[in-house]
Amino acid sequence: MLIQLGCNHGDAITASARAVSGVQAIMASSAGIVIVTSCQDVMMDRHWLSEGYVLFATPYFVFDVYAMFLCYRHKLQVKGHGEGEGVGVGGYLRRELLLVLHHIFMVLACCPASLFFRRGRGDYFQGVLFLAELSTPFICLGKVLIQFHQQQTLLHKLNGAAVIFVFFCCRVLLFPYLYYTYSRYSSVPLYLVPLEVPWPCNLGAGLLMGLQVYWFILICRGALRLLLHPATP
Repeated sequence: MLIQLGCNHGDAITASARAVSGVQAIMASSAGIVIVTSCQDVMMDRHWLSEGYVLFATPYFVFDVYAMFLCYRHKLQVKGHGEGEGVGVGGYLRRELLLVLHHIFMVLACCPASLFFRRGRGDYFQGVLFLAELSTPFICLGKVLIQFHQQQTLLHKLNGAAVIFVFFCCRVLLFPYLYYTYSRYSSVPLYLVPLEVPWPCNLGAGLLMGLQVYWFILICRGALRLLLHPATP
């Protein structure tokens, strides 16, 4: 359809990959809302989506690594770089290493932890983690607008403000909220929660939150650059 509207093949692939990411994020967020609103006891209440959506979404992270590579290779071709796929893979891994490692961590660590190591507890927390995807549709829309040179439109500016707000609430504040919720549930002071939960939970939360903070800083830098240099493509 995009090709019929005048887009070239590479633009169609890139826009389609971002559309798939946006749709997956809406589905994950919807699953998270259903789980969170259904679980009254944050540790013991169960909902089938907490594990069912993990089984559905895990293959997506594998697919997304390849889809991101196709987008990266298209950027190389647009800029006139060589089309050697081996060179593209190396450059792709150097440029998107953190994102690729994030996806690998989701598949190799978060998926087994969600399906086996939780032992049927904490579906509420699983649902809250799904809500991190609320920011992804805004991010994907922003990338598509940039792809088609719409940086100066009101839609892009409003979407950029939404990205900053939603990303901060749903990704940066998400992990402190999880610890705060467990603190209230177990009647343990917040500063003692890391000593109460298993160390793999602290490790995983620390790694994921560190990535979210890093990406949030990059988003804010990009927004500031756009404000200071509005004419720069």
